Amino acid sequence: MSGLHDAVEDYLAMRRALGFKLVAAGQLLPDFAAYAERRGASTISAELALAWASQPADRQPIWRSKRLAVVRGFARYLHAIDARHEVPPADVLPAPKCRATPYLYAEADLAGLLEVARALPGPLRGATYATLIGLLAVTGMRVGEAIGLDRADLDWSVGLLIVRQGKFGKSRELLLHPSTLDALRAYERVRRRCWQRPMTPAFFTSTRGTRLCYSDVQHTFHALVRQAGLAPRSARCRPRLHDLRHTFAVSTLLGWYRAGLDVEARMHLLSTYLGHTDPAHTYWYLSAAPELLALAAERLERSMGELP
Repeated sequence: MSGLHDAVEDYLAMRRALGFKLVAAGQLLPDFAAYAERRGASTISAELALAWASQPADRQPIWRSKRLAVVRGFARYLHAIDARHEVPPADVLPAPKCRATPYLYAEADLAGLLEVARALPGPLRGATYATLIGLLAVTGMRVGEAIGLDRADLDWSVGLLIVRQGKFGKSRELLLHPSTLDALRAYERVRRRCWQRPMTPAFFTSTRGTRLCYSDVQHTFHALVRQAGLAPRSARCRPRLHDLRHTFAVSTLLGWYRAGLDVEARMHLLSTYLGHTDPAHTYWYLSAAPELLALAAERLERSMGELP
């Protein structure tokens, strides 16, 4: 094993000890070290990093940009130890700004998704996906957070759901509506009938009795979208699982505006509930829906008119 391979292990261990998961880096950096070894390189150069990041040649610019960003962080770490390692410039292979337009689900869209989910073959599979989609829609949880939910993370006595080790390793508590608790209890009864001796502590389980796999959930959701007849609204606005989170955030803000509440004073509550590390990520939703943007503009115009 080369010195770069050892350095990769040290770098990943150090960063993970600080709370970073580094899933992509854990896969990409060993590959980069092997590439450098084949090229006979013992130190990182900008040319070497760029050549590796550009492979394969038929991938999109965002792919190459993310690969180079992973090496850049590693090179920065090594440069602090040994100045012979070059840090690739930040303006090389820049990532294009191509944020997808949120697909905001109407109530009829959600009802259609839940209907086809319940119709999935097998009592457990139908209940699992209907309950999972419903939970994402009413809490705005990230998909990975819901999949990672354990049975012990629900406090039934106070209606509390604990999200452990969410994005950036942060945890938070979510208060649930009584109707949501009823739906979760109903699912738990179905799961217990199917698996009296669970193979996993997971709350949501597959028909094999294991924790749900993200790729399987994505595949099933796309199939449900097609069955429910939900079509893309544009090339950049397609129904995605993550858009259930967007819909929750926008619906919450719309409700506050329509009720005449002080949205700015409550924004930190929504940021905390969603698990955002920066309130700017929550303010982004103000531009996510034309109706929401119009309400915000109307509120601003009124406040400007009240100024002396």
